[in-house]
Amino acid sequence: MYKLGLSQRARKDIDDLPDNMWPRVRSAINDLRNNPRPTGCKKLKGQPKTYRIRVGNYRALYDVDDTARTVVMLRVQHRRDAYRDL
Repeated sequence: MYKLGLSQRARKDIDDLPDNMWPRVRSAINDLRNNPRPTGCKKLKGQPKTYRIRVGNYRALYDVDDTARTVVMLRVQHRRDAYRDL
């Protein structure tokens, strides 16, 4: 089991989510504790430990550290905005 952490940006992104998306995003993020690389996740090019998962039209970007067994959520944004600030 991996520990889950949230960056300050991810916390703000989650606060800004539409109410109907929060339960789906929460479930997807919690599932990363058991399997940080679920089916459908993609490794981002140019980022050594960063992956993304799709949750509807939203993307959750996160880093995986297998040595420390941690998953750190970086961003949770609509797909049109998710990759701008990486």
